[in-house]
Amino acid sequence: MQSDLSLRQNLKYTKSSIVNTNELAYIGKKYVTDVTLPLQERHGFLVDKFESVEEFHAFLKGSSILESPGVILLEEDDSMDVRSVLSELRTNPLTGGAIIIFLASKPRNTDFYRELKVNDSYNAPYDPGMIAERINFLLRLKIALSNNTRVTATAVPQYKMAFGKRLLDILVAASGLIILSPLMLIIALLVKLSGKGPVIYKSKRAGTGYKIFDFYKFRTMYADADQKLKNLSSTNNQYGNASDKAPQAFVKILNDPRITPIGAFLRKTSLDELPQLFNVLKGDMSLVGNRPLPLYEAEMLTSDQFAMRFLGPAGITGLWQISKRGKAEMSSEERIALDNHYAQYTSFWMDFKIVLKTIPAMLQKEKV
Repeated sequence: MQSDLSLRQNLKYTKSSIVNTNELAYIGKKYVTDVTLPLQERHGFLVDKFESVEEFHAFLKGSSILESPGVILLEEDDSMDVRSVLSELRTNPLTGGAIIIFLASKPRNTDFYRELKVNDSYNAPYDPGMIAERINFLLRLKIALSNNTRVTATAVPQYKMAFGKRLLDILVAASGLIILSPLMLIIALLVKLSGKGPVIYKSKRAGTGYKIFDFYKFRTMYADADQKLKNLSSTNNQYGNASDKAPQAFVKILNDPRITPIGAFLRKTSLDELPQLFNVLKGDMSLVGNRPLPLYEAEMLTSDQFAMRFLGPAGITGLWQISKRGKAEMSSEERIALDNHYAQYTSFWMDFKIVLKTIPAMLQKEKV
């Protein structure tokens, strides 16, 4: 799958060399104060400032791998040979493993950054809070991929759920688990009989503020489903076919052959989602919010246009489920727009309307 390939290409360079992940190097001088002060004072990052690439390389000459920064913020200026500078950073043993975020002076095609192995890019004016949350997600993602226990991510402010919303989540989730426990036991037995594999499928997801957590569902696929995804996603993706030039952020396979017979029924009725009530009780998710994403999808949603969706609560159901779920014509852009709208305008009444419309939306037509 192209998105997974992009993830590995960008992050394989960071598996072994990052130690001091809360230490940032900022290269540039035009926006240095606007960006670094909030990163230091509000988000707790340690920032070393360099006015030019030459000054940064002079610093590296006297440094060891343990002293090299885990994150580099590179600000573009008019005289910079961007391709040369980024290539040099990636080939330098001291910086090849760093997260590189490029602060661009003009928009560029995403292929340009992918080719140069840039982890993310932003266009002026820059939002330090959004950059901080993105850095935190990339650090957590690196930990998940490398299992490097020496790495510690710097905490950034998270979405603050209203007390009433959290209380309602707990009451509804707890009541639902009690009432639905006989049904869940029957489903668990049927899943167990459907073939090899665990009853509960657990995967890493990125939710509110890019927080990574274990996400629960009843298993609906055969045991080797993940290995088959790459070939299927290139031809059967509901959100459009991926290509080297236009990889898709979301992947949803139409008539997916990896799904078991009982899994197809569970998906059609959304009963496979019931274990997420445990996620709600734990506080990973809310009943209503933006869908938490697999890590390979979250990694594709970068920069200003997409990061907004992560500033709202993660949820079991949301706007895209009630308005577009199961419709083959749904595009990535439409889903992102719905997610961004919810993050910006979330309210009790919006949640109430979404809940009322969720039940009919559960009975979808497409086998996705």
